[in-house]
Amino acid sequence: MLSYTACNFKNSRNQTISMKWLVTTWYQPHPIRWLLSPLSLIYRLIISLRKTLYNVGLFKQYKLSVPVIIVGNISVGGTGKTPFVIWLAKQLQQAGFKPGIISRGYGGKAASYPQTVTLQSDPTIVGDEPLIITRQTACPMVVSPNRVEAGLQLLHDNDCDIIISDDGLQHYALGRDIEIVVVDGQRLFGNHYCLPAGPLREPLSRLSYIDFIVHNSASDSAEYTMNLTQGSAINLLDSTLTKPLAEFKSHTVHAIAGIGNPNRFFEQLSQQGLTLIPHAFADHHPYQVSDLQFNDDNAILMTEKDAVKCTHFAHKNTWYIPIEASISGKLAPLIIEKLRKNPHG
Repeated sequence: MLSYTACNFKNSRNQTISMKWLVTTWYQPHPIRWLLSPLSLIYRLIISLRKTLYNVGLFKQYKLSVPVIIVGNISVGGTGKTPFVIWLAKQLQQAGFKPGIISRGYGGKAASYPQTVTLQSDPTIVGDEPLIITRQTACPMVVSPNRVEAGLQLLHDNDCDIIISDDGLQHYALGRDIEIVVVDGQRLFGNHYCLPAGPLREPLSRLSYIDFIVHNSASDSAEYTMNLTQGSAINLLDSTLTKPLAEFKSHTVHAIAGIGNPNRFFEQLSQQGLTLIPHAFADHHPYQVSDLQFNDDNAILMTEKDAVKCTHFAHKNTWYIPIEASISGKLAPLIIEKLRKNPHG
């Protein structure tokens, strides 16, 4: 049986145990919320004032020349936005649209922005998730902390008729036509407090203004559920070499996850009958050779997000598990109908 409490949690910035402990308190009863609640109130007042200033026009919101779909969340941590963005881009392509994608490029450290993402881009420059999105969708993509600049660059260089913004729900400088929030169906909203007492970037009342809410995994309150299916393992050194996950059942494997919710990945592998030694890293962890050295011959399985940063020092028994999203309900037709019924302008 897999014990998640035994996970080896590492961080590129030597994240302190106290910070990890604080995050844990967001998802279980703990009196620390009462001590931090005054700071959460201040945080809520600041974000409310900021949003009001955009609404009344004192802060300028820029409308791009094509419709913009924001895919974001209202809580800290991974909720599954990347596989949803990939799914959405493919649905729009099938409907005849020419989507382009913009992102913050979190985890990347470019000397200047905007940065165009290509199949050969360095994930340390553009970020790990943008590189995966580009590889999976073949859509033009630009990253920048300034989403407006990213959108303008994308439209200048490409013939796009719609833009998907990966994250950016709270980036109000960018006008939007449709807002979609992806929710972690397991952790939901934790203790329902805003930062720092809880995981919320915005209060739950924000959801009443969202066009579509998608839950990653089953939830009683979900109208649309995203299910993530794991494919066969792909070798990091030779992408033509694949293995069904069942072939790893005979030996213990190392499971690597540097994502927002590593336990989700570990649970998925465990449900496949694999015996794991789990290693949880911080989200967007910049891997080094030592991170994959375990002094044994066991296979290493990791997410695709981790793989794009480990390929150049992986060994022959290192594999990544691709995932594919499917959405319950008729979400894609509803999004397309909304786009066509409400012309951009």
